[in-house]
Amino acid sequence: MTERAEFNAEEWDTVRRGPATAALMVIASQRGGTVRESFAVGKVYTQAAQTGSGDILAEIVSDPPKIDREHLGTPDELPVRGPQAISEAVSLLESRAMPEEVDAFKRFCMDVAEHAAEATKSGDFLGIGGKRISEKESAALDQIASTLGIERSSESTASADDGEG
Repeated sequence: MTERAEFNAEEWDTVRRGPATAALMVIASQRGGTVRESFAVGKVYTQAAQTGSGDILAEIVSDPPKIDREHLGTPDELPVRGPQAISEAVSLLESRAMPEEVDAFKRFCMDVAEHAAEATKSGDFLGIGGKRISEKESAALDQIASTLGIERSSESTASADDGEG
């Protein structure tokens, strides 16, 4: 089992920013809903902390990062810098963690991003119609999944395709 102590302070910050960066990529992709999306991200962290099993992911969720927007650049730079930051986090974990811990980290990054995307409907009028995941959010999720080398969950893919939530 990998522990936080195996990383220096800078490396640890890089690792723990990975999931939050994924969420920020989704949140920044579409205007509106930032508060709901942020609450959804917080809820995923809280649930993961409550079910933590003493592994590296439990340590990550017990110490959520404060995202430094300057580190990730402007909203225009985020689609480039965000995946770079996520890749750095994964690379650090791959160099020290067990493969199942790396997989759990990747899945957690994707879960955080998907919950942020599903937090609000886009394109609705007075709560009627709209899509659970907008096209821009779906594109951000696809980019995150590609960066992580994993598939999006079928639930989030379906809701992006058919507007059902």
